[in-house]
Amino acid sequence: MPRLMRILSIDGGGIRGIIPAQILVTLEDILRKRTGNPNAKIADYFDLIAGTSAGGILTCFYLCPEEGNKNKVRYSAEHALEFYVEKGHKIFSNSLMGRIKSVGGWNDEMYPDYELKKVLRSYFGLKKLSDLVKPCLITSYDIERRCAHFFTQHNAKKDRSRDYFIRNVARATSAAPTYFEAAKIKSLDSISYCLIDGAMFANNPALCAYAETRKLEHKPTGENMLLLSISTGNIKTEYSYEKAKDWGKIGWIRPSLDIMMSGVSETVDYQLREVFEAVNKGEQYLRIDPALDKNNSQLAELDNASHGNVETLLKIGASVADKYYTDLEKIAMKLIDNNI
Repeated sequence: MPRLMRILSIDGGGIRGIIPAQILVTLEDILRKRTGNPNAKIADYFDLIAGTSAGGILTCFYLCPEEGNKNKVRYSAEHALEFYVEKGHKIFSNSLMGRIKSVGGWNDEMYPDYELKKVLRSYFGLKKLSDLVKPCLITSYDIERRCAHFFTQHNAKKDRSRDYFIRNVARATSAAPTYFEAAKIKSLDSISYCLIDGAMFANNPALCAYAETRKLEHKPTGENMLLLSISTGNIKTEYSYEKAKDWGKIGWIRPSLDIMMSGVSETVDYQLREVFEAVNKGEQYLRIDPALDKNNSQLAELDNASHGNVETLLKIGASVADKYYTDLEKIAMKLIDNNI
């Protein structure tokens, strides 16, 4: 029986990237205990990792190679979590004058990108997409060419025009409109792109990951895949008819984006459940999508990196990991059994 192609997919969600990062700390710990290898890392047990925005940055962490050893992963899941916990307040910070100028994101981006770029450079330096230790798919959107733009390690290794500095990949996938300005980056052969956050079309990139895996060498189907998909949590704001019936363009802006992003993510989950159930392999697909407290307005803010909110997100991540611990153990054993 052919081994399963193991896929990890991580949603976007700003500072709420802490939630999947915390869950994956737990999964990595299970893998270490089950294998007896204290140095085991997430990338050792997946064949392709996909991510959007926060998930895209996490993907870069999990696949980043060590200095001088391109086959060995540099960062642990704990390191990836520390990125958001320790650097989040720097990334989502602005001066008083900057806040006044942006008018809460209505007149300009809410945050200058120099801190984000500085932090990404400190972690990834001059490493390239082609240097990542495993295949990946990281999403962004090209606003000049008007098309989805996918960063893929396996294609970057074969084609310099599809290779980029990792720090630029991370910057592009997280260029969320109103939060950060669009990312103007170049491939290694100097082709210029203007890119924004992949969450605009694939906040849940799991179906993109499935499609990309189908293109790999052995062209596996759902029957031969194991797919773990993790969200950054969802908050379902209820919009009453009495309020919505009189909304105009301004009134519909935020609800439309909210409904679009959550609706697309839910549709991807539905489609993948059907794909795996159709070949009687429902147990090879797991979606972790925790519902968050809709009465806690801070959780809905993708840029709230205050100490209190970060602590809350850490507790949520730990609680979700505990709730799904048995499922994560089952996934871990399948990952190990197929680590040939």
